Formats: sequence, C-alpha cells, structure tokens
Amino acid sequence: MGYRTVVMYMEIGCFVVCVSGWILVCSTMPTEIWTWSEVGSIVLTTSNYFSNLWKDCVSDSTGVSDCKGIPSLLALNWDIHMCRALIITAIILAFFGSVLVMVGMKCTKVGGSELAKARVTFAGGMNYLFAGLCSMTAFSYYGNKIRAEFQDPNYREQKFEIGVGVFIGWGGSTLLVVGGLLYSIFAGREGCQSSYKADPAYMFPDPYMSAPTKKKVALSDVSESKKTPSSRTTSSIGGSGSRRSSGSRSSSSRASGSSVSAVTSSTRTSTTNAYV
Repeated sequence: MGYRTVVMYMEIGCFVVCVSGWILVCSTMPTEIWTWSEVGSIVLTTSNYFSNLWKDCVSDSTGVSDCKGIPSLLALNWDIHMCRALIITAIILAFFGSVLVMVGMKCTKVGGSELAKARVTFAGGMNYLFAGLCSMTAFSYYGNKIRAEFQDPNYREQKFEIGVGVFIGWGGSTLLVVGGLLYSIFAGREGCQSSYKADPAYMFPDPYMSAPTKKKVALSDVSESKKTPSSRTTSSIGGSGSRRSSGSRSSSSRASGSSVSAVTSSTRTSTTNAYV
C-alpha cells in the first residue's frame, strides 16, 4: 500500500471523526440539561431544575416541564455571553472546515493539483482544530464554574451539577481537536513546502540544475564520432595537409639552424687564426 493510499484513508477517517464531533457540538445547543438540580421535600413531590445557555426549566414528578427563556440578554453575566460566542464560532469554523476538506481530499476530483489540494486540506484541518479549541474552552469553563459553585461553602444559592450537554460537548470538542490535528500534520507535510522544493525547475534555469557527469561526456564523444563520411574525409585531408605543412616548417627550421651553426663555426675559426 502506497503512501498516497494511506493518506487518503486517513483523510476519510478524519473526515468522519470531525463531522461526528461537529454534529455533537451542534446537538448541545438545543439540549436543555447543561445543569440540573433535584429538590425533594417529600416522597411524592419532587422537582427537577435544569438549564442551559438560553433558558431555565423546571419539571415535577409527573413529567410535566415548563421552560422560560432568559428575559434580558444585557442582564446576563459576561461568561454566558463568552460561552455562546465561542460555541457559535466553533460551529461556523467546523462547517467551513468540512467544505474545505471535501474539496482538498485526495479521493475527490476537485481542487486542482496535488499541492493545491494538500494546502486546502491543511486549511480545513486548521479550521477543525480552532473549532475544537473554541468549543472545548467554552464547555470547560462552564463545567468548571458549576463545580466551583457546588464546592463553595459560602455559595448560598441553589447548587447545580454538570448536565449531559456539557459531557456531549466535551466529547465533540475532543473529536474536532484530534481530527483537525491529524489533518494539519499530514496535509501540512505535503502542502507547506517551500517553492523551490515543490517546483525547482521554475526557480532555476537548466544549466544550474545539474552538474556535468561522465555519462554526458561519453554521450558527447559518441555524438562526435557519428559524423558523416564527408566530414571524416575532410578532416583527414586537413590533417594530412597540416602534417605536411608542419613537416616543411620543421625542415626549414632545421636548415636555418644548420646555416647558423656553420656561420658561427667559421667565425670562431677566423678569430682563432687572427689571434695566432
């Protein structure tokens, strides 16, 4: 199994994981039980109080529940507004991450070249990762607030416990973080390369791309040897002519050398006789 096939199966698995986490985070928005508290005065009269980021509800032992929306948005604490903003941001980022990943996966036929598809997949993975971090921050803060109020002995108001909506949100956020991290690692190794490594011929001309080797020199010698017979004859005639001219030049140089030596010897003889 090749590397491309392994990456393709990994992308499909991460896509399923991330979409599942996105659905779980979306399902926490209409879930009413983020916090719950049970108050029972007698055996037959029991009331359950539960709430989420949008409304407060109460139910009795007969199963009848009554919910009331939060009357004023401006009267809420800043932490409720922060949790709302983070979760909505996470849902939007995960949606765009799903679109980008569907375009950039290797099993799809859109997105352009392999490098472009890898970069699009990397962008989708980063969207998933940031979405998971945003939702994890919101659910963790909300759950920690409930825990702190429950364990505070000076807190005199009604104490609540962590509901099922927070646990679902933790699970969905974990899936988003894991899937986005895997996407970012595998797609980033392929897509986030420098331009000269991705396409070196685009950056440098041909003479600078490779050094001459013995094989290229041998090929040039073979190409020179495969010349036409006329060129060979011309080259042989030219070579014989050059050899003849060089021979004549050597003989003339020898003759001139012998004449110079004869003049020199005669001069020496005459000088000797004059001295005697």
